Amino acid sequence: MVKRSKGFRSKTRFKLKKSIRPVRANNITKRIQIFNEDDLVHIIIDPSIQKGQPHPRFHGQTGRVANRRGRAYIVQINDGNKAKKLIIRPEHLKMQE
Repeated sequence: MVKRSKGFRSKTRFKLKKSIRPVRANNITKRIQIFNEDDLVHIIIDPSIQKGQPHPRFHGQTGRVANRRGRAYIVQINDGNKAKKLIIRPEHLKMQE
């Protein structure tokens, strides 16, 4: 029998898929966006950038920016009834309107 791979991005074939021809692959404005503490942000993973990417389980969730750590942000989310802190780069975050 072949042993199945259980990597970080396993079971994400459709979740981490980009459109066929996006307008711009890695937009610079996504890298330099600035969030303040207590801002609500959506976690939208950009699959073309692996650095600072959260676990795919948190894709599509909304959290609150707790702090900044280097270029990344610490985002607090509730996973069930437990509060979790994720370290995410701004390329994978989107401000909630």
